[in-house]
Formats: sequence, C-alpha cells, structure tokens
Amino acid sequence: MAYLQVNEPVKRILIVDDHPLVRAGLASLIAAEPDLEVCGEAETLREGLQLVRDLTPNLTVVDLSLEDGNGLELIKRLRTHDAEIRILVCSVHEEALFAERAIGAGALGYINKHKGIDEVIAAVRQTLAGRIYLSADMQQRFVEGFAQKRVPAQSPVELLTDRELQVFILIGEGVSNGRMAERLHLSVKTIETHREKIKRKLQLSSAAELMRYAVQWQLEQG
Repeated sequence: MAYLQVNEPVKRILIVDDHPLVRAGLASLIAAEPDLEVCGEAETLREGLQLVRDLTPNLTVVDLSLEDGNGLELIKRLRTHDAEIRILVCSVHEEALFAERAIGAGALGYINKHKGIDEVIAAVRQTLAGRIYLSADMQQRFVEGFAQKRVPAQSPVELLTDRELQVFILIGEGVSNGRMAERLHLSVKTIETHREKIKRKLQLSSAAELMRYAVQWQLEQG
C-alpha cells in the first residue's frame, strides 16, 4: 500500500464497466489506497464518454465488453477527445488476443480481471505514471513482434479485424444482426458482410458453425 506524501494530490480514477459487482470490487481496491480515489462510474460507452468530459479523471479503467458498444471503440473515441488521456483496460478476455489491440487503440495498459489485488494496483499506478503496463508474457510477445514485424497468429480469431472481432463476440452472446447493427451503428447488410468475412477467416461453412464456434470461444474466455 502506498502512503500519501505531503501536498501530493489524490489521483482520480473513472471506472467504465457494465457489471456493477466488478465496478464495486475495483472501487473497493482503489479506495484502500490513500492517494487514489474513484471519481465516477459508468456502465455504458455513452456514459463513459460523458463522464470523462465532465470529470477529467487522471485515469480511466475500461472493460472491453459494454452494453452499447465495445471498449476498443471507447478507447479510440476517448483518444480523439484527448490525445493525452490515460487508459487502462481491465477485462476477462484473453490478453494475447486483446492487449495488442488495446494498446494500438490508445490504451496504456491491459490487465486481466482474474489477476490478484497487488497486480491490479500495480497496473493502475504504472498507467497513472504514463507507462505501459503488460504482463511479462505479453511484453515478450511485443518484443518478438517488433523483431519479426508480426508474431504469427496463434488462434484463427487473432486474424479478425477489430470490427470483425466485435461482431464475433456479439455472435457468441447470441445478439441478432438487427441488434448488432443498432449497437455498432452499422447497417444490417454491413453486419452480414462482416459475418461472411469472419466465416472465411475461421474456415467455417455455415451460420450454425459460426454460432457454435463463437459460443465455445466465449465459454473458454471465462
């Protein structure tokens, strides 16, 4: 636990996550640190954007799965609003698949929700300081990526673009094409095009196979 230095300002943190229990848990961890405080909570992309503008937090902690959008989309929009904003992704999704995308979108760090208290706080502090935070394994993967230009995909899902990945995740959640179109602000035809591209990349021949694959992948993510 850190100790507050004389005249050191308390760092203000905004949490954007669609699960109330997760927000409460993170808020509790942060409240235990004397030099940190939660200045606000949001459960949707829209609320997150508005609170960042209203509260100007020192750090925004973002989940990747939000009710009205995707965390990667939120990160990009926040960076457009403020190029200096500091963002930490805290998610249950596989780090090997999402960390590079999150950093590419503009986040400073990525930590899995299954990590321990000390690791979560370390991630918060490191990104607050403006430094990249990744697990040791992911750091090595990034080093190899720079050395080899691109680490070969270990899973077919890694071949998907950010938008295709959004659609794939929603397929696994059982969301209809119409609802996807509303959430992602796209046409139904565009959603159908993304589904076809996903099937080709994953070498699947039918919508039923795609659904089974997406559901199984979601289950494996925990």
